Amino acid sequence: MSFPFPLPPVPASPVVPSWTGRGFQIGQRLEPVLSYTVTESGWTDGLTHFHESLAGDQHYIDIASRGNSLSRLRKWVTGERPVIMDIGCSSGFLLRDIKKEFPHAQVVGADYVPAPLHKLAKAHPDWPLIQFDLTTSPLPDACLDAASLANVLEHIGDDAMAVKQVYRMLRPGGVAVIEVPAGPHLFDVYDKQLMHFRRYSRKSLHELLAGAGFEVHDESHIGFFVYPAFAMIKKRNRKYLSLSDEEQLQIVEGSINIARGNPMMDVIMSVEESLRYKVPYPFGIRCVAVGRKP
Repeated sequence: MSFPFPLPPVPASPVVPSWTGRGFQIGQRLEPVLSYTVTESGWTDGLTHFHESLAGDQHYIDIASRGNSLSRLRKWVTGERPVIMDIGCSSGFLLRDIKKEFPHAQVVGADYVPAPLHKLAKAHPDWPLIQFDLTTSPLPDACLDAASLANVLEHIGDDAMAVKQVYRMLRPGGVAVIEVPAGPHLFDVYDKQLMHFRRYSRKSLHELLAGAGFEVHDESHIGFFVYPAFAMIKKRNRKYLSLSDEEQLQIVEGSINIARGNPMMDVIMSVEESLRYKVPYPFGIRCVAVGRKP
């Protein structure tokens, strides 16, 4: 069974991997996840488990995030069998939704850390999953029609190089659907404990994408209506940056638990989604944009 693009050999093996439909064949080995070399980064298996064991797939902002990513992919992705990669797929919540939304697409999941990929592979052995470092991507030029990066770039020290790699991997006319945390002045214990290098402004995200060569479209924010309360909490939490890591983690855990599974927040975010691109929101919890490769 052919893979949608050429796969380079993994370290310590000259054999070109092949996708079988239920794993990657590398010589005599069948690997559930294709793993390439990664360097130091701002994310770990432990942080993935910490965040998703608390938030799951029912946190209001993450539900809104997935909805926004799907709506932008729906708008921009064309072709009968597009190749779509969810970079930073983690536990696969957005990846699952992309596969449902685009049943005829060739959908690939990718992440920097291995544990969530191997967990996904056990549940979905027919999903192609690749572990690689985005800043040193081994994947070939012009191999993707679309890439989704939801809350990925803030974990990467050299985010400019990461975006250049995404640009390189996209085919002409391909798109990158990007989401990052908004408000550089709101960096607090949550950002520190979840290993964020930065938060973004709409302008800085635009400049990052444009600097890599992208045309920038659909710039807006998620969490516009709830931003005043969010900003107040973030500013309060900044004073806790001097506490111990254990105390900071307790604050982060409490913040996530308060907002999880709140039906009122889901209603607010649904209303917000219907208006997001009719009147782009000037501020919010997360910045969103689409980069299109000319």
